[in-house]
Amino acid sequence: MPKATTADQAELRATRLPVESLPERDVRAKRPPMLSFLLRWATLRRAARVLSLLALDLASIVGAIFTALALKALVRGGFDAEVSWQQAKDYTPFAFLVASLLFARSGLYAERAVRPGLTRIVASLFQTTVVALLFAVVNGESFSSYYIFYGTLFFAVAYVSTARFVYEYATGAILRAAGYQRRAVLVGTGEQIEAVAHALQASGGHSPVQVVGFVSQTFRPDNGLRSLGGLEDIGAIVEANKVDEVIIADPAFPQQTAVELVDTCHQRGVVVRIAPSTMEILIHRAEFVPGQSVPLFELKPPVFDGIDFALKRTFDVAVSSVLLLVFSPLLAASALAVRLTSRGPVLYRSWRPGIGGVPFACLKFRTMYQDADERQADLEASNEATGALFKMRRDPRITRVGRLLRRFSVDELPQLMNVLRGDMSLVGPRPLPQRDFDRLEDWHKKRYLVLPGITGLWQVSGRSDLDFDDLVRLDFLYLERWSVFLDLTILVKTVPAVFTRRGAF
Repeated sequence: MPKATTADQAELRATRLPVESLPERDVRAKRPPMLSFLLRWATLRRAARVLSLLALDLASIVGAIFTALALKALVRGGFDAEVSWQQAKDYTPFAFLVASLLFARSGLYAERAVRPGLTRIVASLFQTTVVALLFAVVNGESFSSYYIFYGTLFFAVAYVSTARFVYEYATGAILRAAGYQRRAVLVGTGEQIEAVAHALQASGGHSPVQVVGFVSQTFRPDNGLRSLGGLEDIGAIVEANKVDEVIIADPAFPQQTAVELVDTCHQRGVVVRIAPSTMEILIHRAEFVPGQSVPLFELKPPVFDGIDFALKRTFDVAVSSVLLLVFSPLLAASALAVRLTSRGPVLYRSWRPGIGGVPFACLKFRTMYQDADERQADLEASNEATGALFKMRRDPRITRVGRLLRRFSVDELPQLMNVLRGDMSLVGPRPLPQRDFDRLEDWHKKRYLVLPGITGLWQVSGRSDLDFDDLVRLDFLYLERWSVFLDLTILVKTVPAVFTRRGAF
């Protein structure tokens, strides 16, 4: 496509945006009475949102304390609903006060588009438990056990997260039925505009984003995005298109231009957001290096060691032991089904590179016929995955029972023994077969700095629907943002991802 001249661009703006003569107005200025009245309705909506969420949290915390007390009384054989209820009412005011303040600090009462999810809920409830425990100890309270604290924490996580999930689902359905969408304009100078637009359109989310177009003078994507003009017209563009937010989708966006863009948008009450680059993700773990004439920050490799490794390993051993016990009937039934329906061993030992690229025997229930490895080369032309992966929706090597086990990821459960042996972690980058590992590019191999996992961000973020490079970037994001709460969140989100079989084959 020939490059447009300055005159062509001016003519395009004149015909497409006949609003350049609109007077600029600053939303921070004093508003006329009618506008103030309408904004009061917006304030009422915000108040309704906060009050409804507070009510849900209060009911959930009361229910959690009551359930913990009732269960303890039931186990001891002295259950009395009235006594448990009275004790719950005594404990609730302090617990709810601390929890609501921590929830507010974590943004859990913010607007829908930016309200965080399970990770922040678990973190805030854990902090509430610690504060309540310290308060009780300082005040000389004595307990025969600390069950009331960890028992309440368990039920609070279950009740609060469930209540908020239902709230998000119900209000999201109402908004979708009403046709609500956040109208956004992408701003940038490079091809990342196209990638961000695709991600926004594919993700959906609680508050869907409608990309009305892009603003760039140097880039013309071919995926149907509408060019709205140049950066100098951004004020008229957001007003003419009733834009809710402007998203900067370019890691190399000029700083001075960004400052002017933000000020122009804020004057019109438009939110400005940034799609993060790799550098902005990395900077979260940068450590200051003192004693230099120029401030320097060191980016250390994301390896779990010291306290982090001990914490993650303790979490892995404890949870995998419990899961092996809980799933033991399912494991026995699956082993019997594999044994009775096809020849070969019950367990398949797939040798895969682990941490540092050192191979280990990754255990799975055998889901294929015995000659599956020998037939691999004949099926390469039918590969449906991108990058280094090999995937087929109708792989002829899979047995009938194997297909059922794979559908609900039951074939992966023996890897809990890999976790106990220290070869794997519950959460981490998925270990790839040697065939896939040999096809990796050098930058992909950063994912082998840590123990591979049974589940990870791959499994809860689209699974096989994502391109391989996107999957690797999810691994990088996990490495940079790791916490026990993130591991717990991924484990919880794995359950619905498995049962909905999103992207799995």
